[in-house]
This record gives sequence, structure tokens and C-alpha cells, in this order.
Amino acid sequence: MFRLQGSKVLAVDMTGDAVKAKNGSMVAYDGQMAFKKLSGGGEGLRGMVTRRLTGEQMTVMEVKGHGTCWFADRASEINLVGLRGDKLYVESSNLLATDAGLRTGTTFTGLRGASQGNGLFTTTVEGHGQAAIMSDGPAVVLRVSPQYPLTVDPGAYIAHQGELRQSFQSGVTFRTFLGEGGGEAFQIRFEGDGLVYVQPSERNTIAGDV
Repeated sequence: MFRLQGSKVLAVDMTGDAVKAKNGSMVAYDGQMAFKKLSGGGEGLRGMVTRRLTGEQMTVMEVKGHGTCWFADRASEINLVGLRGDKLYVESSNLLATDAGLRTGTTFTGLRGASQGNGLFTTTVEGHGQAAIMSDGPAVVLRVSPQYPLTVDPGAYIAHQGELRQSFQSGVTFRTFLGEGGGEAFQIRFEGDGLVYVQPSERNTIAGDV
């Protein structure tokens, strides 16, 4: 259903089924399609309320029909993630599209979200199907194992999945060595067994400084 045309355009072939995508990300379609705007981006009242409270309101549209839709957003690189009953945690600004059958919601992440101005919640996607996530430059998928925990700069973090524990380390970060840090700096540490997606370009945010 999901396939890439180049690295920056997502093609979704539909035969009466539906896809949820970031509002305004569709660049073309053929066939017969119906469009519906969805509020919030998370399911149910809680998803809408938490996003409104944290300033992480995300406008999502549902596309349903027969044919092909093409999606893109600001020439970002697109990465396909297959879910088999597990859960994907992804920054809301990096989520492009999901199978309509996947459940989306919000989860509390604490300090990292607040420091980047994205609120205290991040988006969750779970179920069986495909999701498309975006990155500024080609994303790198890093494996975390019990023997090898991973430490990530918050500005480069996109998403993670698997049995991972997430914590925050304050103090020295990558920026501090370059003399670019200001305020209290921190890193994200992942332990357990899973995958972490990072991008080669940091967001234009505080990115690691509180």
C-alpha cells in the first residue's frame, strides 16, 4: 500500500481503504478520492485535549477511495516503518502518514518535549500496518541492545520503537564541546532492545538546551 517514489515522495495505492496523513501534504492523486479533516491527530477527547494544552495541535486528514495518492512535505526525506502489533513513538512534526487502521494517540514524555517547545507529549502509533516518518536528510536507524545503550542529541531524535526505556541525562552534551550550548544541556538515553531513528540535521529549536 505504501511505497516510495524517490526518497521524498510517498505513493499510497488504495482500493477502497483509507490513509491518515498530515494536512496539506498531498501533492497529487488519481482515481476517485474522498477527503475528511480530522481534529487532533490523536484518537478520542484525551488526544485532542492534551495536544491543545501542550501546543502540539496536529491537523490530520483522512483520504479514502480507489486510486493512488502522492504525499510530500517540504522536500523531507521519507522513511517507511512497518508495525506488527508494536508501538512507534514519533515526534508529531516528523509523522507524515499512517494506515487508517493504525491507532494514533499521545503519550507523556516529560522534559525533552518541553525543552523543544513541542509540549510534554509525543505521538504514538500502534497496531498492524505501515507508517511514513520524515527526516531532515536521510534518516539513520540505530539498534539498541541490552549490552549497548544509546545516547542521542534531542535535536536529532525522530522516533523509536521496541522495548526501550527512555531517560534524560543533564550536564555535558554534544553542543557543549563546541561552545554552542546555553543553559542546562541534556541528552536522551535509551536502554533495552529496539530501534531509534535519528536525522543528520538538528531541528531549528533549542535542541538540547533547557
